[in-house]
Amino acid sequence: AIQLFVGNEQKVYILDKAEGNAAQINGHPAWGAVWDMSSHQSTAMDVKTNVFCSSGMHLPNGSFVTFGGNGALNPGGYSASWDSEYQDFDGTKSIRVLNPCRNSDDFSSTNCQWFDDATFLAMQRQRWYSAAEALGDGSIIIIGGFTSGGYINRNYPNVDPATEGGAADPTYEFYPARSGALQTFQFLVETSGLNAYVHTFLMPSGKLFVQANISTVLWDYTTNTETTFPNVPHNVVRVYPASGAVAMLPLTPANNYLPTMLLCGGSDMPDYSWGNYSFPFIDTWNYPASKDCQRITPEPTDGSTPQYVQDDDMLDGRTMGQFIILPDGKLLVVNGGLNGTAGYSQATLTTPTFAQMPFGESLASGPVLTPAIYDPNAAPGSRWSKAGLSASTIPRLYHSSAMLLPDASVMIAGSNPNVDVNLTTVFPTTYKIEIFYPPYFSASTRPVPTGIPKTISYGGNSFDITVPASSYSGSANDAADATTVVLHRGGFTTHAMNMGQRYLQLNNTYTVNKDGSLTLHVAQAPPNPNLFQPGPAFVFVTIHGIPSNGTYVIVGSGQIGTQPTAAASVLPANVGLSSASGSANPASTTGGADVTA
Repeated sequence: AIQLFVGNEQKVYILDKAEGNAAQINGHPAWGAVWDMSSHQSTAMDVKTNVFCSSGMHLPNGSFVTFGGNGALNPGGYSASWDSEYQDFDGTKSIRVLNPCRNSDDFSSTNCQWFDDATFLAMQRQRWYSAAEALGDGSIIIIGGFTSGGYINRNYPNVDPATEGGAADPTYEFYPARSGALQTFQFLVETSGLNAYVHTFLMPSGKLFVQANISTVLWDYTTNTETTFPNVPHNVVRVYPASGAVAMLPLTPANNYLPTMLLCGGSDMPDYSWGNYSFPFIDTWNYPASKDCQRITPEPTDGSTPQYVQDDDMLDGRTMGQFIILPDGKLLVVNGGLNGTAGYSQATLTTPTFAQMPFGESLASGPVLTPAIYDPNAAPGSRWSKAGLSASTIPRLYHSSAMLLPDASVMIAGSNPNVDVNLTTVFPTTYKIEIFYPPYFSASTRPVPTGIPKTISYGGNSFDITVPASSYSGSANDAADATTVVLHRGGFTTHAMNMGQRYLQLNNTYTVNKDGSLTLHVAQAPPNPNLFQPGPAFVFVTIHGIPSNGTYVIVGSGQIGTQPTAAASVLPANVGLSSASGSANPASTTGGADVTA
């Protein structure tokens, strides 16, 4: 499970690199599967090209698309365009599209399978470790990448930072494709070497926050102009292979839907230590990962210059840590290692033979087995906690993944810091899936909302959600005041990133009814598609920090193009009722310690 995404309320789709998996499909190893959330069973899927280290994103109609990958792989290396043993095709230009299906659909139909035909649909350039981000019209920008394999995206000495002799591509393109010659994104030249999977987030203005190496810009891709921000403090790198945890904090009415980025962990290895395409120049597994966390607000409304702001250190240093935004607005960090970096190798400059490598091909050591939770609204100095959280027994290092599921649990999978399947090394290829149940699962009573629509628009008439009295305990007024309605998108996860992950709280008021039920008057999404791009999402209703199951919705028109907008929803005033209360057992509505399965 190098890559995965939630397709709908029933299915998770999993992708691996082309390698010698025991699972077979059409006479060759499988590197695709669909996993059923109810049965916990997976079914192999055929994917023609090598998906290894591709990027991915949602589309407005709920489909998903992946971009690029690596050349055709065989057990001994790469072949030019196709390998007869693994039967994989070169994936470096591939565009693969999947329409998620449900149990009621015919999964043998082509409508439920991956479309993967580079002779019909392909990018203009080869891209491996490219970034992808959805734009406000639902189209996707695809940024940079390698053209072939390597540890980092540079030679050393770095005499050709633009193309590295043809192994790097500093251009960008779009899906669907746009006319005109491809342009160079100068930021990729300036960050040469450490700009794989650049952290990219669409801002309210339509510009892009882009972070790589120790540099940051606000980029207007329509004019290809950049506004440079200060360097990342302490020279901490967070793109692959440093692989820090990076996320946009929840967008809420309280913060006026103003994006703030959180960047944690990664590595402050000196520039020389990163080495070149072949390997790092130091024994990375001995170098501690960073604990450092920084916040930055790229488009402050007061006109000030954006600055990085020191945040609370993580409780553990982490490389390959991954942020999952929970429905209660807190952030879970999972997976990763105390030392080293992502990637794998059979040597470093200082450990020249594979026999001397202490952790097999892994360039990291010290798996961090206990997750932690970050509360963005807590006072500085008290934002991180491990209280009540249990440890996993499974190391999750390079090629691990995590994703919020519709029941508000977190799926954790993967780990394979090896060139191919290896079940006997120190950190082996891992096929086991875990489900992490955050502390709110200690509450046996959860909200059961009804009336959530199938589509959410950008502005327009509000809608009503009903929550029965059996969904909470205590004062109805208190429960109504402590209720939030949020849009959540888990995104496409790979390499400790969730491309497209966003959390947006919808504005709401309420009416408390005599029977203790709550009528929530809920605004549509703010009339700016840049805040929450069109496409699939889940609506969660949370009362006193206890979330409902998510309800699948489509935000926007369901089509690529300028999204219809209307005036922001006008909501009635709150109407409380002091005599009303919930009917649930109070002991059943309190969250506590987590449970990990």
